[in-house]
Amino acid sequence: MATLLLTHPACLKHETGEHHPEAQERLKKVLHHLEREEFHFLHRDQAPRATTSQLSLAHPLNYIEAVERAIPKAGEALINIDDDTVISPGTWEAAMRSVGGVCYGVDEVMKKKARNVFCATRPPGHHAETSRAMGFCFFNNAAIGAIYAVHTYPEVKRAAVIDFDVHHGNGTQEIFYNSPNLFYASSHQSPGYPDTGRESETGVANNICNVELKPGAGSEEFRAAYTDKIIPKLKAFDPDIRIISAGFDGHLRDPMAHMRLTTQDFEWVTEELLKVANAHCEGRVVSVLEGGYDEDALAACVAAHVKTLMHA
Repeated sequence: MATLLLTHPACLKHETGEHHPEAQERLKKVLHHLEREEFHFLHRDQAPRATTSQLSLAHPLNYIEAVERAIPKAGEALINIDDDTVISPGTWEAAMRSVGGVCYGVDEVMKKKARNVFCATRPPGHHAETSRAMGFCFFNNAAIGAIYAVHTYPEVKRAAVIDFDVHHGNGTQEIFYNSPNLFYASSHQSPGYPDTGRESETGVANNICNVELKPGAGSEEFRAAYTDKIIPKLKAFDPDIRIISAGFDGHLRDPMAHMRLTTQDFEWVTEELLKVANAHCEGRVVSVLEGGYDEDALAACVAAHVKTLMHA
């Protein structure tokens, strides 16, 4: 089995306007890096469209329909639903491919057609709450993927999302908080957007693990967060599949936060999470792109992340 890359051209059609950090160029740069010779053996496929039933695993139908109704027609102006989150004519199709990609990735891993999966899609998802779009996100890709695995495969009793984006995934936490068979772990800058993710927030069954990192934190603090806190709790929860919310905006060059991580830190955390997955859940890992807003740093970090997945 090989690592599978899932993406779709529609994800480049979600427009966010001039100077917006979550721009098409992020994904273009990532995909360009993944065309290099070292990724020759990376399997590739197109992310399918999500179904309404998949979206409904984390979001009520009235919210899904409201997002769809808000999509402007071709040629119409972009719509800001808050200070950060922009809807364009291409947003719906891009969002459908982002959700569909992670669910298809779960299928490929569970059916042993892929060793692991990376979803190079946008818009991102971890800020999307049950009935609220925010932080560049409309539907919670990672959360839906985890719930989909539990609902679809009898052998999956518990699922986890591990989130190393520099911003706390408030949406994933909100969706998982009262579900004892779903685990969410996040390392994130605090204080920082969206001002959630306190370490005291532990969920209905100790199924939430937040590690707050101070602005300026670097490799030592980041690695300790996983070695001392997140990985022990992940092992204790013992999920049958792991979804990674792979955000790379903790990089020292990223303009959206104030942490000092390097490409090697993201390579290291990927290795550590894969070790646990290989030992405890047959290596079942689906990773989905979240943040990362310095395009060159993002592309380098994704390349290191995917290379590590390929060598698992």
